[in-house]
Amino acid sequence: MPPVSTSHLQNTVHKVSEEEDDQEGSGASGDDLDDESDAVVEEAVRVVEKWNSPAAEGRLVFESPKDSEEYLAAATCLVGTAGARVEVALQGAMYRLEEEFGKLLTRGSVSLSPEDLHASLLPQLSPTVSTFSSTSSVDNSNEGDESAVWGTWSSVFDSEILDIPVVMHILPYRISPHTISILKDIADVLLRVGHSSKLCQVYVKARRDTLMGCLAVLEVDKKSLEEVQGIEWDILNNKMKKWIQALKVVVHGLLAEERRICSQIFAADAHSEEECFTEVAKGCVLQLLRFADNIAIWKPSSEKLFCILEMYEALAELLPELLAWFSVKVRGFIKEEAELTLVNLGDAVRGTVAEFANTISRETSCGSIPGGGIHLMTRCVMNYVVEAANYSRWLNHLLAGCETQVENQDTTPFGYCVLILITRLVDKIEDTSKLYADEALQNIFLMDNLLYIVQKVKSSELRTWLGDNWIHARYGLIRAYSKRYLQSSWTRVIACLRDDGLLLTTGSSSTLKGALKERFKSFNLAYEELYRTQTTWMVADPQLREELKISISEQLIPTYRSFVERYRGQLQGLRGLAKYVKYSPEDLENQIVDIFAG
Repeated sequence: MPPVSTSHLQNTVHKVSEEEDDQEGSGASGDDLDDESDAVVEEAVRVVEKWNSPAAEGRLVFESPKDSEEYLAAATCLVGTAGARVEVALQGAMYRLEEEFGKLLTRGSVSLSPEDLHASLLPQLSPTVSTFSSTSSVDNSNEGDESAVWGTWSSVFDSEILDIPVVMHILPYRISPHTISILKDIADVLLRVGHSSKLCQVYVKARRDTLMGCLAVLEVDKKSLEEVQGIEWDILNNKMKKWIQALKVVVHGLLAEERRICSQIFAADAHSEEECFTEVAKGCVLQLLRFADNIAIWKPSSEKLFCILEMYEALAELLPELLAWFSVKVRGFIKEEAELTLVNLGDAVRGTVAEFANTISRETSCGSIPGGGIHLMTRCVMNYVVEAANYSRWLNHLLAGCETQVENQDTTPFGYCVLILITRLVDKIEDTSKLYADEALQNIFLMDNLLYIVQKVKSSELRTWLGDNWIHARYGLIRAYSKRYLQSSWTRVIACLRDDGLLLTTGSSSTLKGALKERFKSFNLAYEELYRTQTTWMVADPQLREELKISISEQLIPTYRSFVERYRGQLQGLRGLAKYVKYSPEDLENQIVDIFAG
């Protein structure tokens, strides 16, 4: 019997199928079709056996459109046909279809040129769930338009996190429309013959491996708790940021794409579609959650707080969209797992905040700074608290369960947290000030550091949480420190310029001159010591520095000028007068400018 042509085989399969349906309705014998049907079946067996022979080993049916059409037609023809030879051929066909189905899944990705890739990353469309259609809204008419689909990925990627080579590894996760069409044809045959279980198994393995590969590219590879805890902080910090990016890519891109692919390939069986999507997507999501859990369990560390908060924020905000991709049957499980991860991240946030507060209190490396100035601890803590204010929404939520003893019951959990941290910082600054032997320098240090704290509060969102009353109270404390500074240093100098004892001096003018010489000598020594010391001190804030100089000048210069004018005449003719009256009021004014220059 001459071989039947491919087109004849396909047409006959279609014709026989239709006429068998007609015969079932009309009761016709169908004897006229027996010969032709036998020929078609014979040809179908021959096609399948040809591909099962040693000569076809290593070749793929679906590398050729002609071969793939012929083979699918032959396999379709054998479905439901009796006979031992047919049964063997059909089993061989099913095995090959399953095998090549898996290979097509892993080899059918779209490749992009660098130019196409660059164009695809332009912000053309918003990454919404509706962009990647489910079964009910797939528009097959646009399957050939690659740019429309690739464009939807553009705003998913953060250029600061993902570079072009990384994106090139992720984008091929999408399968070309042509390959999807072939996969659908194969799936239709396998589903028709009852091979849905094996078909789903092949699909899930191939696609799950591909998706896990995407996570590895995004640096959310599978790691144990011990491995995570062994990573250096700089590397781990980068991985935490990339986890946030990966979560967005998965929810906005990969799951949407997986749903689209499943809905097209398994259009003939909704159950298989849902099973395949669930198994592929579930593994990916669980790996993301396990990474976050390992981060949360890690020992509390202050530098982790903001990254953990960002992870919490990303998961909490994306969770509704994430759950929307899953069926009701699986949604509860995913929700439970995700909410457990949120609980773990929340515990980590609370533990980190508490650890940071304790670290401030027990810090032992806060030595005094020569000459005063703003302590590094003050800068670090205030910058940390200011940064925390950017996360006040989630900190309010996460700290709400913590026990608080607050005078103002209207204070929010985050406001109370800020108050505790800054109070502990101020307490530590006061303790540190006592390391200075000079009481005047203690007050300079306290003024400078407290003013820095107040300015940070005023210029940031912290003002909202602490309020203007708190700020005004701290300014009052700074003024008190200023008075204590003047009293502990310049009062001793100015005391040398009092008239006490001079007006009571009796006897010759030489006795008064002697007393004045000692008084000027004492003033010069006290002033020069202060000048020499306090020019090495540092007041960081320019305005505070000028205000302190003005206060010194207002107390010292008029008093000195008056004293000199009253008693200069008593010293006229004294040999070495310049040795005692060494400074004019203008000299002192010019020198005070140098104080607190550090």
